[in-house]
Amino acid sequence: MIALSLAEIADITGGRPHDIPDPSVQVTGPVVYDSREVRPGSLFAAFVGERVDGHDYAERALAAGAVGILATRPVGVPAIVVPDVVAALGALARAVVARLGTDVVALTGSAGKTSTKDLIAQVLQHHAPTVWTPGNLNNEIGLPITTLRVTEETQHLVLEMGARGIGHIRYLTGLTPPRIGLVLNVGTAHIGEFGGREQIAQAKGELVEALPAEAEGGVAVLNADDLLVRSMAARTKARTVLFGEADDADIRATDVRMTDKGQPSFTLHTPTGCSDVTLRLYGEHHVSNALAAAAVAHVLGMSASEIATALSGAGTLSRWRMEVTERADGVTIVNDAYNANPESMRAALRALAAMGGGGRANGGRTWAVLGPMAELGDDALAEHDAVGRLVVRLNVSKLVAVGGREASWLQLGAYNEGSWGEESVLVSDAQAAVDLLRSELRPGDVVLVKASRSAGLERVAQALLEGTVEGEVAGR
Repeated sequence: MIALSLAEIADITGGRPHDIPDPSVQVTGPVVYDSREVRPGSLFAAFVGERVDGHDYAERALAAGAVGILATRPVGVPAIVVPDVVAALGALARAVVARLGTDVVALTGSAGKTSTKDLIAQVLQHHAPTVWTPGNLNNEIGLPITTLRVTEETQHLVLEMGARGIGHIRYLTGLTPPRIGLVLNVGTAHIGEFGGREQIAQAKGELVEALPAEAEGGVAVLNADDLLVRSMAARTKARTVLFGEADDADIRATDVRMTDKGQPSFTLHTPTGCSDVTLRLYGEHHVSNALAAAAVAHVLGMSASEIATALSGAGTLSRWRMEVTERADGVTIVNDAYNANPESMRAALRALAAMGGGGRANGGRTWAVLGPMAELGDDALAEHDAVGRLVVRLNVSKLVAVGGREASWLQLGAYNEGSWGEESVLVSDAQAAVDLLRSELRPGDVVLVKASRSAGLERVAQALLEGTVEGEVAGR
């Protein structure tokens, strides 16, 4: 964070100083809301949660090196008292961005936000000092916390923006006004909360509405292959740059193919040239994510060869998103259990099928360990049924559906598509899935683990990575 005195922070946030002997003391460390993450010079934001009140950790934060607390009441140590800590953080983030003039890149979409944000960050790091959203801290708390990590050297700030309703993205763009706005897609994630894809498109399009006009440097980066996204060009005064596989896309891919390991390779075309890319990521869906990242990098002045080199070297920064680990016994675990919606579930299954293409020829099998997809509203039954059917159509060897009602719909879809006998099974919980897999996995198998975050299926992947299946290594 740029150095700000407690007096300056109080002025920016409209807060009242309490128990501050020296208001000129500067915050030089990160702004945090977990006392375990306090570093010397930090500002500790005290939130009142459902189970924990951050105010109770004020003294611990000071002892760990914080120079002050952002709070809603006096806490007996140096504090700036404000009516609303969330609003105060937003005001602080807005002031910092305005002071530095950092290029803000904001992105949103129904699926692939975090993976694309990670790609953009790694590509732009080749260009200039860059700060980006860690994980998926993409809400009214995570966005200002990320923004307050910038320094005087930071040239690019990459912010993932999430939404659970109309107006959410409009609020976030008001905190950190972007110059470049990227919309990836409009899918069915959270459709139960929004009420339909048109409402989702309305919410996501708030990003391009917030951009400055073309004459002021505003750029809307839109997915040419998604009609709802492409149509957002009419909602912005910014210049429009299209990415995708469509012939009229400004940034596009040709000759898309998959390596033997299931990693995509393609030729990247930009207005300034073309270059070959082979990603380290798994699954053809990452081609679109890579093109989105390339479009942002092109807007910011990188050449096609620079972009291709950076993309080809980029990896996974956020956990439990297509994390691929091969065990010592030759079993490959794909942990994609952070979250799930119909679009990401289909993409992950296609990646699994591609990864297992060579393995099955050598006796290996593909396993889809799938749990429920949340917040689908009235579409839940049909979407789970469709995913179960897709498992069969992709010739995935085994389906393990984990959980209750939604999992039974996955298994029923597979059954109705022709998955009989032992090709699909319904188990009650994560432990049952682990027990089944430990007894049946063999060298060469590839296991995908995926569900919505609430299912907690990352425990399955973690348990399978704790050790090899008993006896397999010794027997090889």
